[in-house]
Amino acid sequence: MITEEFQQLIEKQPSCPETLPTALQALWCDRKGDWRKAHEIVQNASDADSAWVHAYLHRKEGDLSNARYWYRRSGQPEFAGNLNQEWKQITSLLLKKVDEAWTFTK
Repeated sequence: MITEEFQQLIEKQPSCPETLPTALQALWCDRKGDWRKAHEIVQNASDADSAWVHAYLHRKEGDLSNARYWYRRSGQPEFAGNLNQEWKQITSLLLKKVDEAWTFTK
């Protein structure tokens, strides 16, 4: 699945499929405009992908100090572009990791 297809699913479906990995669930919620829900999803996750999304969310919030902490935890560099570009980059790379067996429908 490519980022554009993922975005179309977000627009069409009212709720996030529970079959998605945690980091993609958070990106879904963020794109739906629910920063708090996205943050709740990744806040207690311990994987590097969730830490990366956590960094992005704190950058979006404007808390750069906290974002830098999470970028370090994720092993990813701080993103220099705009937030939309970063969302697309993270989403694209995470979608590539997702096995073809994942289902994105109800």
